[in-house]
Amino acid sequence: MLLTLAGGEVVDGGSRQIGTSLTITDGQITALGPHRPPNGLILDTTGLLLLPGFLDLHTHGGGGFALHTTDPEEILAYSWWVVRTGTTAFLINVVGVPDGLPEAELSTAAKAIAQRTAAGAQPLGIYLEGPFLNPDRHGAHHPSWLRQPDVNLAERLLHAVRGYRCIITLAPELPGAMILLDRFRQAGITVALGHTDATYEQAREAFARGARLLTHCFNAMPPLLHRAPGPIGALVEQEHAFGELIADGRHVVPAVMRILIRALGLHRTVIVTDAQPGAGLPPGTTFHFAGRPAVVEDGLARLRDGTIAGSILTMDQALRNLVQMVDISLEDAALMLSTVPAKVLGLGHRKGRLLPGYDADLVLLDADLRVQATFCRGRVAYVSEELLARLPQLAELSITRAL
Repeated sequence: MLLTLAGGEVVDGGSRQIGTSLTITDGQITALGPHRPPNGLILDTTGLLLLPGFLDLHTHGGGGFALHTTDPEEILAYSWWVVRTGTTAFLINVVGVPDGLPEAELSTAAKAIAQRTAAGAQPLGIYLEGPFLNPDRHGAHHPSWLRQPDVNLAERLLHAVRGYRCIITLAPELPGAMILLDRFRQAGITVALGHTDATYEQAREAFARGARLLTHCFNAMPPLLHRAPGPIGALVEQEHAFGELIADGRHVVPAVMRILIRALGLHRTVIVTDAQPGAGLPPGTTFHFAGRPAVVEDGLARLRDGTIAGSILTMDQALRNLVQMVDISLEDAALMLSTVPAKVLGLGHRKGRLLPGYDADLVLLDADLRVQATFCRGRVAYVSEELLARLPQLAELSITRAL
């Protein structure tokens, strides 16, 4: 089917285009420019902003759904829920399990990726946060989940991810961690540094050996000090590496968010949610983080002892926070939510932009930056009641509507 969105304002590649029509055919963007095709369905998107769909590299779930699970249907349910936030793709985050490896959870994630045929948000791979983390920087991860670097354990994890696209977080200062880093890189894994007590020198060596990402910058790691630059200082100097930023204004305050973005640049800063299953749910809602009781409280996810356990952030709120709290332009914010994470995953040739030949993953926002519709691979995965009243044709195109 040929579908054209006409009259809206296209925000992509760090710029805005007014009076541009975007045409979708068979799940891909096939045309972008001032001219409308002579046939197919044309939707008037005047007054709306068209952005690339958001790609969340680091999320544990939302809407009451956990990604660390042994039930593939829970991951599927999340993929339908999260489209209301403008997210069109994500990684399935898996953490540890007591007294063992999360092989069952990794197997479930692999099944969800392999069986993904519907048109909700697309699971692009796996994000394994651990188990080779520093016990002194474990955060909300239960210490019993953590493991010292071990080649045999690493091989079991590689087998469990079944060759799917994968990010693995490790602490490079642990004995034997560099050997695992080399092995993971050889296997095509993207290595992230995180939950770490690494010095500047240790982090710098890890980046030199191929680590490409710093997990939730500033959180669960040493601070940036003038005599001890730590992992943040090492990251800033590595032009090939990226840094995750939880843009809720709580994990990192707005002033430091602004400083990090300026230090890394727009094309190396990856906006993530690090969201828990409680994201999108009201205060007081309880849930579990890999078996540990947690609650939505004071704009954060917390364990019973008060430990911050990730966020309740959504990607659309992250966008608004960047624009309203950090004074980042909408054009620049869109890069960090879509284009940059696609680049981290090696998918910059088909994800994260609104260009001919790219997957038709896009989000329509109103002037207040609220999600009005989300398209996943060319199909309408979410549409607001407000926009549906204006464009009733979307009812025929929709796979699902607001849950």
